[in-house]
Amino acid sequence: MISADPMIFRTASFQDLDAATLYRLLKLRVDVFVVEQKCAYPELDGRDLEPGTRHLWYEVDRQPVAYLRMLADPGEGAVVHRIGRVVTAPEARGGGLAGQLLTAALAAIGEEPVVLDAQSHLAAFYTKYGFAPTGPEFLDDGIPHLPMRRG
Repeated sequence: MISADPMIFRTASFQDLDAATLYRLLKLRVDVFVVEQKCAYPELDGRDLEPGTRHLWYEVDRQPVAYLRMLADPGEGAVVHRIGRVVTAPEARGGGLAGQLLTAALAAIGEEPVVLDAQSHLAAFYTKYGFAPTGPEFLDDGIPHLPMRRG
């Protein structure tokens, strides 16, 4: 159950995150992707440190309840934006927070191309935001995913 305290939207680069906030964001990611989904993989992949990375999240009483990160992938002649680590705490699911974060991320990116690897059961969610599959389904840590792109 989410607290009655106000929900606050935040965005920051790695350099702008204090240690306690970074810890809470990483804990949410690990709690869902590693523990809940039972995927032993390197959640700390080094990409959080990259200068172009942005972290977007909603928090209640300083506890993140939904999160995503935006990366800049080098492309052929241009940077391609990548959205990943889209996660919502179990107690906050169903409230539209992931969609709100995705909307904020896409507004910040504008009309430039954006890619992501969606868990296959969530592909329809991403199509509502203009994403389309770009290749065959693949397994990532035993979970089916689809590569998707917008723009």
